[in-house]
Amino acid sequence: MRECSSQKDYVILATRTPPKEEQNDNLKHPKSKLDNLDEEWATEHANQVSRMLPGGLVVLGVFIITTLELADDFQNAMRRLIFSMEKSMSRKRLWNVTEDEVSERVTLHICSSTKKISCRTYDVHDPKSSARPADWKYQSRVSASWLSLDCTIHVNIHIPLSATSVTYTLEKNTKSGLTRWAKQIENGVYLINGQVKGNDCDLLEGQKKNRGNTQAAAHSFDVRVLTQLLLNSDHRSTATVQICSGSVNLRGNVRCRAYIHSNRPKVKDAVQAVKRDILNTVADRCEILFEDLLLNETPEKKNYELPQRVFVPLPGSTVMLCDYKFGDESAEEIRDHFSDMLDHEIQIEDVEIAEEVNTACMPSCVNSEASLTNTNDEQPEQPNKTIGVKIQQNIGVIAALAVAAFAAGISFHYFSD
Repeated sequence: MRECSSQKDYVILATRTPPKEEQNDNLKHPKSKLDNLDEEWATEHANQVSRMLPGGLVVLGVFIITTLELADDFQNAMRRLIFSMEKSMSRKRLWNVTEDEVSERVTLHICSSTKKISCRTYDVHDPKSSARPADWKYQSRVSASWLSLDCTIHVNIHIPLSATSVTYTLEKNTKSGLTRWAKQIENGVYLINGQVKGNDCDLLEGQKKNRGNTQAAAHSFDVRVLTQLLLNSDHRSTATVQICSGSVNLRGNVRCRAYIHSNRPKVKDAVQAVKRDILNTVADRCEILFEDLLLNETPEKKNYELPQRVFVPLPGSTVMLCDYKFGDESAEEIRDHFSDMLDHEIQIEDVEIAEEVNTACMPSCVNSEASLTNTNDEQPEQPNKTIGVKIQQNIGVIAALAVAAFAAGISFHYFSD
């Protein structure tokens, strides 16, 4: 997870990229050649991991473990990978990065013999960015220093499907419709524990604090979203006539959760984390449904079940990670998917199903062929489980390469030059 600061990032988990099945033998006898590092495969893994992060947490970078003499050989490859990952993940976002956000991402080299660490950062918004040294420091008790923000929002999105553009598939139409809906979410009013607070206010203002701020870490905030039904009177609107072949309606109550570090948190950072979780989880579910339709060639019908969100605690931390499941998927499948994607074992009894089933209504006038010409991205649950399987079939990776994801436990202090 990245703090909204130019000085620190907090990391709670580094997870290995799963190898291809055919690579298992090669990983027992690592080669020194760069072809061991599969950019496409590692980028796909980063995409999958990013789906499993609630608001406020992001894929921060990559790490690799090699001998010291190979460090320089892999540096350029890791730089390309950082940019590839960011480009792939940003393409699917419904939100835009703000001007004051830090755009640096991290590469970490760990020497396999001496365990020496070399940390560098790159500005992913600058294609010509060169490496900057960064200091990697370990901190105690950071894993528990997170504030949670919980929100349930009712979604009822009507998306017309254009009939005038043959290149507009179901996925593209839906993304366009969600982009319009995202503006409502961005412009909404956010009540934190029933109150409207100024953006620059301290989120913990008025809260009791113990020494070491340990009590602050246990705080959970209830967030409610008020969206405008009508434009303000000073805005003019015009009607648009559009020829449609059908429509998609997304309906249901969506459970959202975001985390923010308890080190002087601002209201604006908390609201931003919640907004992004709302937008991410709705977009991810649509993408997962499309992948499922494409992968399993589901017969055309009027109503489709969107995947449910599940949360799983990260041991030793107050943070919960998430995943998605269809109704016919078992807790065992969720557990296996966590293990595949995050290299992390969870207990089945810890899986928390966050909500009831939500639906996507697609009237039969939608061309079924168009529905299935849409997705060439990842694949989740059933998709996700299949993703784990397909990931093991379609792309390839180096043994020691991993995606360094999320927040809390370790901090980066960037040199200011």
